[in-house]
Parts: sequence; structure tokens; C-alpha cells
Amino acid sequence: GDEGKAKITDLLAEKADLIIRYQGGCNAGHTVVAGGKTYKFHMIPSGILYDKTICFIGAGTVIHPESFERELNELKAEGVDFKNLKISPLASITMPYHIEIDGYSEAHSGKGKIGTTKKGIGPTYTDKAARIGFKIQDLYSFEALNEKIDMILPIKNKMLKNVYGLEEYTRDCILSLCEKYAELFKPYVCFDWQDLLNRYKDKKILFEGAQGVMLDVDYGTYPFVTSSHPGANGVSEGAGIGPLYIKEAIGIIKAYTTRVGSGPFPTELNDATGDLIRERGHEYGTVTERPRRTGWFDAVVVNQSRRMSSLTGISLMLLD
Repeated sequence: GDEGKAKITDLLAEKADLIIRYQGGCNAGHTVVAGGKTYKFHMIPSGILYDKTICFIGAGTVIHPESFERELNELKAEGVDFKNLKISPLASITMPYHIEIDGYSEAHSGKGKIGTTKKGIGPTYTDKAARIGFKIQDLYSFEALNEKIDMILPIKNKMLKNVYGLEEYTRDCILSLCEKYAELFKPYVCFDWQDLLNRYKDKKILFEGAQGVMLDVDYGTYPFVTSSHPGANGVSEGAGIGPLYIKEAIGIIKAYTTRVGSGPFPTELNDATGDLIRERGHEYGTVTERPRRTGWFDAVVVNQSRRMSSLTGISLMLLD
């Protein structure tokens, strides 16, 4: 991550007919400068700035409704139109307790601290894998939603109280939140997403990820990773498109290396050179504004990225 991918994404988005964000959540940060304005994107693909580009948030993502609403309002204030924004009904919802668990886990991990953005990403994916998560589609069936709440809430409350020492949630509170979320997402939910993909299968589709390949939950610097598959290897699962449809994979790499949060960093520079790179490269997180760790270009990591994502090209950023 942090490779200057927003600039390349924006250049490619201008030519794309459809953009699919396939993994991650609001822990991502893309800054795009266009028409003299600076836009900060977290969940919404930056291609929303182009009138004819359809932007689809895929099933592999996790969406925190409050953050999504905040991003919508900030972009609306800049005059951005959302007529082309669509969300998969299969995307997972980050609930308030996911953020509370994330914060607790980070605060009490000691040396095992991951350095997450505390946005509830990991706990949301945990519940998805455990089959006790809420998906966007659950919000639009009163009977199914109530059944799910009755199944999920006792489990979550037991964990919140006995494992984390956190406040429990009432049934009415969760139901009220879900009703609010249903209204928020209603204009954008794309229940005919299969038809959408079929209509665009012969056109230009851009798959947009978040974070870097060394944060892959299986192939990254585990456990100092995110909870999904950020590279091209995660596209098929997260976007709902078979691997043979993907014709190009561009690795966006800086002329040096950075990392946010904890974990291995063999080429790290904890000296004046590292500080110089940080200041010249404006290396501060888009989401957290944390100073990024900096170091020399790491060819071993780049080679791992090439292998995992079948890179057809490299965009080398920040040579200046």
C-alpha cells in the first residue's frame, strides 16, 4: 500500500467502463487531485469522478456504514454525483461492536500489536468467516434479518461481555441500526450484479484493491497483515469474476519502501535519510495520518508481488 496508486488508478479510471473495488474496507486511503480539488476516497472508487464510469463495491469488501455515509457527504459537498455508484448485496457490514473489538485487541496486544487502523476490518472478516456476519442483502428481508439477529446477537454479546469486558447490545439497538443502514444503502444496492458483470464482460473493467500484497492474509508478513487478499490473486473472489477474464495486472511500486503499522521491514531506515524520504514523499497515512516507516527499495518484495499477482507491468512511482 501507500505506493501512489491513486494517481495510476485515476488515470486508468478515465478509460474504464466499470470499476470494481474487490476487497478491504474504509482502512484504505486514496487521495486524488483533479480540477484543482483534492478528493479523499476510502470505500468509493475514485472513478466516480467520471460521468460514464460505473463504480461497483464488490462482495469481497467490508463496509462500515457510518464511514461510508461520511465519505458520501464529504464528496457530495465537492459536487460529486453518485448516480453510477453500485454496491454488491453480498458485501459484509462492519457493525459498531467490530470497531470496539478492534480497538480493545490493539490496546491489549502488547508486543503482538498489529498496528491496525482500528476500523473494525479484521473482526468483520472474522465474523464473515465464522458465518455470523451481516451482509447488505440481510437488511432488505425483515424476516431473514430478525432471524439473523436472534442467531448472532447472543453469541456476540457473550463474547463482548466475557472476552472483552465490553458493553452488550440490545436486540432493539441492532434492529434500529440495521433499519438505518437499509435506508443509507438503498439507492446503491445492485441486486442484479450478475447482469451488470455480464453487460460489461467485453468492455474495459478496472479492478481496484486496497493495501499492498505483503499485507495478504495468507502470503504477507503474517500476523502483521490485513484480513483479505489485496493483490490480483484476490480479484476473482472479491469481484465475482473468473481469473481468465483478467488480461493485465499492474504492480504499483515506489522507488523506496514504506510501511504503516508493525511488522518486519528489512530495508527500514531509522536515520536522517529515512526522515528525508518521509518528508519529501509526504509519507503520512491518508486514513490515520500516522508517519510511515521508510526504507530502501526491496527487490525481494517486488519479486514476490510479481509472482503472486502475475504482473504484466510495473508502474514505478516517486522517482523524484
